[in-house]
Amino acid sequence: MWLISMEFKKLFKLLLVMLFLSCQTKDENKIQRIHGFAFGTSYSISYKAPQLLEIDLERQVDSIFGVINQSLSTYIPTSDISKINQGDSLLVVDNHFVAVYHKANEVWEATGGYFDPTVGALVNAYGFGPGTPLKQISEQQLDSILFFTGWDKTLLTEQFTIKKAHPQVYFDFNALAKGYVVDVVADYLRIKKVFSFLVEIGGEIVAQGKSPKSNALWSVAIDDPQQMEERDLIQVITLNNEALATSGNYRKYSINQETGERWVHSVNPKNGKAFPSFILSASVLAPDCMTADAYATALMVMPFEQSKTLISNHPQLEAYWIIADSLGGIKEVFSKGFVKQ
Repeated sequence: MWLISMEFKKLFKLLLVMLFLSCQTKDENKIQRIHGFAFGTSYSISYKAPQLLEIDLERQVDSIFGVINQSLSTYIPTSDISKINQGDSLLVVDNHFVAVYHKANEVWEATGGYFDPTVGALVNAYGFGPGTPLKQISEQQLDSILFFTGWDKTLLTEQFTIKKAHPQVYFDFNALAKGYVVDVVADYLRIKKVFSFLVEIGGEIVAQGKSPKSNALWSVAIDDPQQMEERDLIQVITLNNEALATSGNYRKYSINQETGERWVHSVNPKNGKAFPSFILSASVLAPDCMTADAYATALMVMPFEQSKTLISNHPQLEAYWIIADSLGGIKEVFSKGFVKQ
């Protein structure tokens, strides 16, 4: 799914809060943490390292961020994805680009095209962003943009170059790249034999093992979208060696003056139309964070009944939706295997 904007997920995503108890005094139960900013958002890594392990994790993580940014960031003019967007058809992409491309293709097929990393031109045309009204697009303008939009107009060749049906086709992997980075960091920790950790980047999370503070599985909480000044939590989720991603646009909404109903807006990549939606957020549990990230994005724009069917038929996914009702309240919907607390 593609939200109001490629940046909407960053600006208006449901906030996730890691629930930590106070540190215990024994070194063997002490959590080590690093945190900072990357990819336009914050990140936090909490872990229990084996004794005698000496690792400059912050430096290593910064190195990982730098390499992946150089491959996938549309904000770096010299990155691989930027060069491809500028028309470079000879560039040989790296393993990071290949991994994300294959996952995008997989989710595009599974969602029937509702997940599409080429819809950036549509998002920009509508002017999605904080505090800005939707622009009106004529049918002629829409047809012109759609001509250069569509995942099926791209191809990863056997030579690991990217072929596009039109030079104007524009890639943006924002809807799954942060989830991918979380996975890469988690894999690095496993290589270093760190088996109890929680990695979070901009609300995308992978957890493994147990928190040494509580000797219980890691837990995270999801904000109540109706909160006002103070933070209220609507759901606490326990992660059993799995990933969680949440996509939401409940902070960017309009009120129907006739009915009083609350609407958020998304773009349907299949027809290019912006439409009002009652889905305030979608959270997905998956074995890896890139998968969770991509499907959480897709669920925000898919028809609700279709999205429920998709999740129920997928053996590795569970989902949780927060939906605005006609009376101005909200309701929660859980897939069959989503354990609620």
